[in-house]
Amino acid sequence: MEPIIESFTKIDTSTISDALDKLGIDGQCFGIQSNSVSWKIAGRAFTVKYGPVSIEKGTVGDFIDDVKPGEIVVIDNQGRLDCTVWGDIMTGVAKHKGIAGTVIDGVCRDTNRILELDYPVFSSNRYMRTGKDRVQVDSIGEAVSIANIRVRPGDIIVGDSDGVVVIPQEMEEQVLSVAIEIEGAEHQIRLATEKGMSLKEARSYYNYHNLQTKGE
Repeated sequence: MEPIIESFTKIDTSTISDALDKLGIDGQCFGIQSNSVSWKIAGRAFTVKYGPVSIEKGTVGDFIDDVKPGEIVVIDNQGRLDCTVWGDIMTGVAKHKGIAGTVIDGVCRDTNRILELDYPVFSSNRYMRTGKDRVQVDSIGEAVSIANIRVRPGDIIVGDSDGVVVIPQEMEEQVLSVAIEIEGAEHQIRLATEKGMSLKEARSYYNYHNLQTKGE
């Protein structure tokens, strides 16, 4: 695992979200939820975009053979909730290959199998209806949109019980640095309040109200 990916595994999405706000980056994927609150993922994006089927119906999932261990499959199904693009077979292959997880702007199915294999899937929702003959892969390895957030191949994805954030490659070092700074300040605030300092005093002393403010 890359050192920077390992570092992001130790920071929750709430703190990363605050760092993104501080830097003026839109990276919070509204409405994309974990299917288990116990999962935490961090890795680089392998992007896939789906569209409605054409006259000659195309493939729905063979791209999984090209995903590398540790990568996160990021699927843009345009937010469709009426048919799935991820189920038990994809889950089994992904788990076997050591893929870090899957993020879907859309729905998944076979949730019991996903939970049984403990394979992290983050999605808009769950629904049993197949995407076969309804959607097809339009592109692989190109920029996609997840809940109106742009994701490019190689961007860092972090997901946990609070949702999913996207960190642009060219800003990853800055986001990490700011997130560590925010995390440290909040830790000091917690320690101070445990020792008897009022929350108002602790927040003021550690500059809490400017931690997430852009440009401050």
